[in-house]
Amino acid sequence: MSQAVKMAAKLISSTKCFGGQVKVFQHASKVLNCEMKFSTFVPPQAESGPVPVLYFLSGLTCNETNFITKAGAQRPASKRGLMLVCPDTSPRGVKVEGDEDSWDFGTGAGFYVDATTDGWKDHYKMYSYITEELPALVNELLPADPERISITGHSMGGHGALISALKNPGMYKSVSAFAPICHPSACPWGKKAFTGYLGTDEDVWAEYDATKLVAKYNGPPLHIKIDQGLEDGFLGQNQLLPDDFFQAAKSSGVGVALAKQEGYDHSYYFISTFIEEHIDHHARVLGLME
Repeated sequence: MSQAVKMAAKLISSTKCFGGQVKVFQHASKVLNCEMKFSTFVPPQAESGPVPVLYFLSGLTCNETNFITKAGAQRPASKRGLMLVCPDTSPRGVKVEGDEDSWDFGTGAGFYVDATTDGWKDHYKMYSYITEELPALVNELLPADPERISITGHSMGGHGALISALKNPGMYKSVSAFAPICHPSACPWGKKAFTGYLGTDEDVWAEYDATKLVAKYNGPPLHIKIDQGLEDGFLGQNQLLPDDFFQAAKSSGVGVALAKQEGYDHSYYFISTFIEEHIDHHARVLGLME
């Protein structure tokens, strides 16, 4: 590890868990122009050499702690030898007019896009942070295998995971999502966020819309897994629109395993129920299990 990386990233805490370590780091982000934190789980297998990495992107109002403390992912990740990396959901400590006015836009709601509108474009570049700056830092800071990475997420983070994989063919070996916002150009959450961060040009929106992106995807095979609870209130409000994504993927020949789970809602009880299946989905593609 270079001295520059040591200086750029500060270890906040390290706690033993299932033979590995849950580590929280803080660093100065050049992309976001602010201090950021991210949580990791480093499995015991990393003591013997680099291990594959699964990035988890959280949803609206969340931060770097939610998944690592609530999902129960460390047990299956330790079993398979898979590192977990959990970033925050927006820049922190910046002052942009309107960033605290609502829970679904601004702080805690960066929507994993690179903003182009005045004010927001100075900090809200979560897409570049997730796909460029953070992986580069993780690869230098931790025993991560840069050639074997995958991505997953929940709700807004599921949207982020899908677009990150679809916009970067071959970068992520597999992708999965829990109750993702699949068609943001067509749902209230997405329309609000995209208008605020990207302006009113819907052609620009399409570059961050998983349903639009999968319809024109032309890269290596993507192993996509989606779980959606049928008692999810946001499903009924047409915020998630998984069927739109499924049909677009089908039309372009992209395989998607969409599981509709009876009785489950949008919460971490839902995520924790199916997290091991998602870990194993990625582990198979990453060569950690048959």
